[in-house]
Amino acid sequence: MKQLIKKQPRTANRKPERIAGLDLGDRYSHYCVLTGDGELVEEGRLQSTEGSLRKQFANEPRMRIALEAGTHSPWVSRLLESFGHEVLVANPRKIRAITSSESKNDRNDAEKLARFAACDPKLLSPIRHRSPERQQDLNLIHARSSLVRARTGLVNALRGLVKSAGGRLAACSPTSFPDKMRTAIPAALQPAASPLVEQIAQLNLAIAGMDRQVEALGDKHPEIKLLRTVPGVGPIVAACYVLTLDRPDIIPDNRQAGAFLGLRPRQSQSGDKNPQHGISKTGNTCLRSLLVQAAHYILGRFGPDSALRRWGLGLAASGGQRGKKRAVVAVARKLAVLLHSMWRNRQPFIPFPQPSTQATVAA
Repeated sequence: MKQLIKKQPRTANRKPERIAGLDLGDRYSHYCVLTGDGELVEEGRLQSTEGSLRKQFANEPRMRIALEAGTHSPWVSRLLESFGHEVLVANPRKIRAITSSESKNDRNDAEKLARFAACDPKLLSPIRHRSPERQQDLNLIHARSSLVRARTGLVNALRGLVKSAGGRLAACSPTSFPDKMRTAIPAALQPAASPLVEQIAQLNLAIAGMDRQVEALGDKHPEIKLLRTVPGVGPIVAACYVLTLDRPDIIPDNRQAGAFLGLRPRQSQSGDKNPQHGISKTGNTCLRSLLVQAAHYILGRFGPDSALRRWGLGLAASGGQRGKKRAVVAVARKLAVLLHSMWRNRQPFIPFPQPSTQATVAA
């Protein structure tokens, strides 16, 4: 007679005896601890510092801790994992029961995070933070983006200042703006305009220095050079794509890359109703805007001929002015899929791929 042997679950997969929810704040954080059966054990407030977190969680038995993704979640999640805890970083866009609750407060948010984690971790749509090294490299791109926005604001302010006096500054690139506009600004506006011009010149120098640092990231991350073989994908776009996604297997299928970055239309189908919506705009805002900029270049007058360009131009020609805007977003979505396929397969850009290759990277 055969004996039925019941396999014991792996320790790593067992639900911990304690589950905690941690609602992170800038100065203070609220926590809630439950048993595996959902009974409240402890709740309270602590300072959002390493010392306070270490005092509260370092000597506790292994527990599952859920927290929302945010400014403090990268370093907090790594700290809690170093204590031996299982950490779930929830995607705030996927947990409307918390973010859109009618009784939203820090105490309730911590308890809801704990109860979701106790019931089914998948309800939190957990994400995984990138490594500290890649985060530092990505910070370089985000810092550069902040400087570019500041420069754009100063240029627009200076143009508006001249317009208010009845003048108009000629169009030129931001890099050549200080040299060309110093003499074009009316003498009466020089006292107010000169400091703005000097600040734009200083920002140009800082941005140029950061551009050289971003260019050097290609030697540190070889996949950046691979993605740069696509026309319109420069060092900024390629580096931001690689460092934001961190690794290609974060997206299980190439076709999901567009949806992952918020370039797919929102869906609200119900019964026979299936209205059309704009793109969801989820995911990383900086990377999504860079992909749209690359799509503008691909469809623009200087974009080299390729299957992607021809497809986008055909789409733009069929819908008038609105069709052009839709074509840009559609090309950006296909570009996200294409870059992910190139990264995963380690294949350079092919302007006119064979039908079998096209099926692989189709959006």
